[in-house]
Amino acid sequence: MRVPVLLACALLLAGCSVISLDLSPRLRPLEEQTVEGAGEAKILLMDISGFLTDESGPSLTLGSAPPRIPLLVRVREELLKAAEDPRVRALVVRVNSPGGTVTAADIIFREIDTFRRARGIPVVAVMLDVAASGGYYVALAADTIVAHPTSVTGSIGVIMLTLNAEGLLQKIGVSAAAIKSGERKDMGSPFRPLTPEERAIFQSVIDDLHRQFVEKVAERRRLPLEAAQRVADGRVYTAGQALRQGLVDRVGYMPDALEVARRAIGVEEARVVVYHRPREYRATYYARAEPPAGGIDASLSQLAALLGPGPRFLYLWWP
Repeated sequence: MRVPVLLACALLLAGCSVISLDLSPRLRPLEEQTVEGAGEAKILLMDISGFLTDESGPSLTLGSAPPRIPLLVRVREELLKAAEDPRVRALVVRVNSPGGTVTAADIIFREIDTFRRARGIPVVAVMLDVAASGGYYVALAADTIVAHPTSVTGSIGVIMLTLNAEGLLQKIGVSAAAIKSGERKDMGSPFRPLTPEERAIFQSVIDDLHRQFVEKVAERRRLPLEAAQRVADGRVYTAGQALRQGLVDRVGYMPDALEVARRAIGVEEARVVVYHRPREYRATYYARAEPPAGGIDASLSQLAALLGPGPRFLYLWWP
């Protein structure tokens, strides 16, 4: 009852004037928290989790929590903060993602790779449940990739999803008409099937994006192009299989990844730090940068990203 009473008093005091109150939560700057270890040197732990996209996703909670920050925004914000701290000597990227849009995966890769080159510090990627397709693409930015013994990775390839609702519209007596400037201006429309020529055009785009992915695998993993092409048929691999194919450097746990980082910077002790906003729970290195979205929230966000608006090109494992 306290909020309605305050609003009523404010209106009475203001007479006929209009009072605008912004009750939305404010985003605060990132704060550093040590989750493990000691010493002058710092190892920054950064999360890459969930569906990779530049969108923040819908929120079903109104007025009680800050808005979701897009993944690309958070990644760049954390790396910019780390770039200003000379005591950050290594970066460990925890990847738990089936991938996402082609562009989001490529941007995250570039941000990490640019940070690695500019600061000249080692980057270690550690895979948890899934680091497939775009998730693996992001991991390629690291100098060393450690896969959890139960990780699933691979799924190197591109997929495009689109709907064909023509039959459904016919059943309910609805038709769609497009007035277009060219024959293929509406290719990929959900209101009509693809022609063979249009399918070939889309396939050429997918083939080119796939070629870029394979070349990245060959370059970063120091594999012959033929070997990279053989493992890039879309299949997924266990951690042990990925190790034998040269896709990862070792199989281990989070402490193993941290030990790799400490050895790379030549120290026996280092502080493992995370960046978080006030009141976010980050007590251990297993705590995520933000709580996972609820089931309905996550499903709606992913469905919207996959199917609309229009066809999307994805580095995504989506069985």
